[in-house]
Amino acid sequence: MPDPAARVALFRKLALAAGAEIMAVYDSADMGVESKADDSPVTRADRLADDVISAGLRAAFPDIALVTEEQADTHGATADTFLIVDPLDGTKEFIKRRGDFTVNIALVEQGVPVAGIVYAPAKERMFYTDASGASVEELGPFDPDAPGQTRPLHLSTPDADALIVVASKSHRDAATDDYISRYRVADMRSAGSSLKFCLVAAGEADLYPRLGRTMEWDTAAGDAVLRGAGGTVLRFDDHAPLRYGKPGYENPFFIACNPAVTLVAPE
Repeated sequence: MPDPAARVALFRKLALAAGAEIMAVYDSADMGVESKADDSPVTRADRLADDVISAGLRAAFPDIALVTEEQADTHGATADTFLIVDPLDGTKEFIKRRGDFTVNIALVEQGVPVAGIVYAPAKERMFYTDASGASVEELGPFDPDAPGQTRPLHLSTPDADALIVVASKSHRDAATDDYISRYRVADMRSAGSSLKFCLVAAGEADLYPRLGRTMEWDTAAGDAVLRGAGGTVLRFDDHAPLRYGKPGYENPFFIACNPAVTLVAPE
């Protein structure tokens, strides 16, 4: 790996380049929507963004394994250190022309996402771990070659009697609602893609439970950002830390949260 500052610069540059490709398709008449083998949607933007990011990462880190959603041949890779990419998280939101979609790039070492970037091009928000490992939000406009002003991300001080909970827009279900109902909630916020992790990291929410299928490329970058702000991502079943590099890169149900929140035990 190069020095952390060089890694941050590359992740930024690739995320912004991918975001530009995504927005060009977003603003076009034809998104090129198709269905993958699992019936999930994929668009021309997913593939263009993946091409940009994969080429950049492979050129910079030829000796580090790369796992990316859009390349099935990478899903069998096994390594202690690897890069993991979701070039367009929130494809359903993208197709509906909602702004809650993101570009996600992360570095995993020994099961832990130690660095990551989450870029929401339509919302013009960018979150990442800086060279020190702390998480920041960069304030636009974004120059690919020169990072702009950043603000440190800080968790909120949660009120046990008035939690702010964020949940998925496209994957909300009765089980999730039932779990949330076991807390005292002051406000419910809805967001798509990995932005939910970033809202907790930025102190805009306290708790994000996910009782549904996700893959590691969906969560790694947001997880890194949340960890860099002092947050945590835990398995739903036993509240152990969520680990990465699992067979098939599939996650169990999980809870992303401010560690000051007293979690309800699963039933």
